[in-house]
Amino acid sequence: MRVIPYQPHDLAEPRDLVDAIRARRGGTLLNLDLMLLHSAPLARGWNGYLRAVRTELEVSPRLRELAICVVAILTGADYEFGQHSPEFLKAGGTAQQLDVLRLIATTGVDGSNFDAPERAIIDLAIAMTRDVHVSRVIKDAARAVLANDRQMVEIVGVVATYNMVSRFLVALDIEPE
Repeated sequence: MRVIPYQPHDLAEPRDLVDAIRARRGGTLLNLDLMLLHSAPLARGWNGYLRAVRTELEVSPRLRELAICVVAILTGADYEFGQHSPEFLKAGGTAQQLDVLRLIATTGVDGSNFDAPERAIIDLAIAMTRDVHVSRVIKDAARAVLANDRQMVEIVGVVATYNMVSRFLVALDIEPE
C-alpha cells in the first residue's frame, strides 16, 4: 500500500521542470513522475539523467532494454517491466524472449532463446542485480560482445541505473498507469 500519494496530474509547478518531463514523456506525466515531483531537485536530476541513459548511449537499444527487463523481473518491478518490455520489442526483441525472461527469477534463463551478446548481458544484469559483485568471467564475456570500453561502461551504467529505478518504484508502491 502506497504511503505517499501521487502529485496531481494537472501539476503545473515548477513550470520548467514539469514542462521538461512532459516533453520527454510525449505530453503526459507518468505515476513515476508524479511521485518524483514531490522533490523538484530529485525529479530534475532524474529527468536529465534518465533522458541521457535512454537516448544518448552508444550501446544498442536492444541490449539496453534487455538488461532493463532482467533487472525489472529480478527486483519485482512490474511497473518497470511494463514500461520497458514494449521498448525491447521495438528494438528487435521477441515476445518469446520476454516470456522466457519472465521465468528468470524462478527457473533461470533458457539460453537457447538468446544470441551470445544477449546471453552475456543477461548474465551481467543477473550478477549485478543479485550479487552486486560480478565475476571476471561474466565481465569478460560481456566485454567480448560489446564493441568497445564505452559500451561496457554504458551497459553497466544501465543495469545500475535501473536497479535504482526499480528500488524506487517498489519501495514507494508506484503502480502502472
